[in-house]
Amino acid sequence: MKLINIGFGSMVAANRVLAIVAPDSAPIKRVIQESRDRGMLIDASFGRKTKAVLLMDTDHVILSANPPETIYARWMDKQEAELEEEEN
Repeated sequence: MKLINIGFGSMVAANRVLAIVAPDSAPIKRVIQESRDRGMLIDASFGRKTKAVLLMDTDHVILSANPPETIYARWMDKQEAELEEEEN
């Protein structure tokens, strides 16, 4: 299982991430509030401004202080490392 660093020492399973989105739109704000109400919100931003929202296949919603581009770049590095391992 590959893990992605989402900031401040927090990691998520790469194969469980469905989407990485910005928190600015009204629909995403509703998703965050609904997951908070259901107890499925994980705030990994450590009190900082939320810059990315990770939607997981387990129906959890994870907040991160890192921008979506940073998390995506880290995820892509993991994917490339996996491909190199398979080739060797």
